[in-house]
Order: sequence, then structure tokens, then C-alpha cells
Amino acid sequence: MVSVSLGANKYGKAENRVVRIYRDTPRHEIVDLNVTSQLRGAALVDSYLTGDNALVVATDTQKNTAFAFAKEHGIPSPEEYLLTLGAHFTDGFDWIEGGLWQAEQYEWERILVDGQPHDHSFVRKGQGTRLATVQKIGGATHVTGGVKDLTVLKSTGSEFAGFPRDEYTTLVETNDRIMATSVTGRWRFLPEAVEAGIDYNRLYTDVLGVLLSTFATVHSLALQQTLFAMGAAAIEARPEIAEVRFAMPNKHHFVYDLSPFGLENPNEVFYAADRPYGLIEGTITRDGAAPAPDAWTDVPTFV
Repeated sequence: MVSVSLGANKYGKAENRVVRIYRDTPRHEIVDLNVTSQLRGAALVDSYLTGDNALVVATDTQKNTAFAFAKEHGIPSPEEYLLTLGAHFTDGFDWIEGGLWQAEQYEWERILVDGQPHDHSFVRKGQGTRLATVQKIGGATHVTGGVKDLTVLKSTGSEFAGFPRDEYTTLVETNDRIMATSVTGRWRFLPEAVEAGIDYNRLYTDVLGVLLSTFATVHSLALQQTLFAMGAAAIEARPEIAEVRFAMPNKHHFVYDLSPFGLENPNEVFYAADRPYGLIEGTITRDGAAPAPDAWTDVPTFV
């Protein structure tokens, strides 16, 4: 007989598209989220081993709660909304020991009509997708914010040289190249900052601005150097942040050979290659901040 046992598990309802319109004045506001709720608990083992659903909070119930809470509690920020959602399940069901709640926020801006922002018409913004997670695990609560699909490019101010060479190395060194990447970044908040209260919306705006300005102004000798500088700048800018994790694919741009056509190409025309690509990942931590590996359990980094 082969012996097996159940390992780590969680279950829930993924990608609930929750759109909340605030319409108590003629000037409406919109919050647009993609919400995933998943629960954990040792008592749930029988649902896997024997099909006993006596303690299974249905995934449909998790979905309905996500929508109901958007009305009952509103969505002041994705992080606060997820904290409320997580507390509901762990406080309301004794056997639910924890879980992972995630949100992506799709941002909108007002359409301009005759130069004026319209009260109730919007167009999607394109500067990345906001991320938030709440992790309840081992009796602790961890909160992270973040961004993905933040695509950035600098047309100069980037080099790559001085790397080792062997018989398989063909890459030419350069002191002037395009550097482009699609940033996925997540930052973990210090537990004491979460307890004291954070203006998550303001913090997100601040961090995004710092990440972009650092990318633009650092003369880069490698994407790794830029990654570290961006994380360090975010931690320096906001004392609530304990660590920042990045995944950055290098979106390569190669100078196109126009010599067959009798044309020179002094770094003006490029071929944008989508694959394969370099994938640079790294974590920047605030010195003295306690590590919290549980905060990252099952949290995707590079998507």
C-alpha cells in the first residue's frame, strides 16, 4: 500500500470583479477591484479526505460576502477592505484559522468634456495595476501593497558592461542602451504601522512616484542596480514599509542592422524582442525590521 497525506491547502473564490460606485452626490466615484478570497484551517481536512462539507464555508458565500462588504463597509482602500473581509471570516467561523485575501485595483480617471472632468464618465488609466494582500496565518495578520504591469523605458542612461565572457558569450558590451521593464513590486507593511493605521491610498501614490522617479534618474549599470535603488528609495520615503520585493523582466531592445540598405543606425531604430528575456528579482529590506516569511505564503510575485 502507498501511504499519502494532505499537505498545505486553502480554498476560496477567485477573481470576483467587484465594482463600487459612490453616487451619493452628482459627482460619482468608482473603485474597481478583482478580489480573491481563500480560507485555511486544520479542521477542514475532512472536506479533502472524506468529502465532509460540514465546516466548508462555501466559495459562493465568500463571493457574496465580498460584494456585500463593498456596500456595507465601502472600499476606502484595497488594503482596508481586505482587512475587514479577512477579519469577518476568521472571527465569524471558529475553525477558520487564517487565509489569503488578494485584490487588484483597476484605476479610472474622468473623461474631459470641454476641458472639464465629467461627473460620471471615466476612462481606464494605463499606469500599472495596483495590488494588495492580507494574509492571516499563525495568529498574525500581514498586509502588503504593490503594483504590476508598470511598464517603463528609458532611451539612454543605461549601460551593461564588465560581465565575464566564455566561449558561449556573444553579447556585446554597451555604454548606451535602451532599458525597459515591466515592474511587479510588492511592499510589506510593518505590523505596528498597520495597527496604528495607514493612509494606504496616499502611500501607494507616494511609492509609485518614487519608483518612477528613481527609475528615470538613476544612471543604470545594470537592471539589478536599478531594482535595488528603487526599493531603497521606497523604504526611505515611507517609514511604514518593512521590505520591497521586485520581479523585473528585461524587455530587450536590439539595434536593428540597417547597413544592408546603406543606412546608419546610431541607436535610433530598435527591434523590441518579447522573449526570451532576462528576469531580475530581488528583495530590499529595512535594516532592523523583523522578517515575516509567512506574509509571503502563496503570494504571487511575478505574474
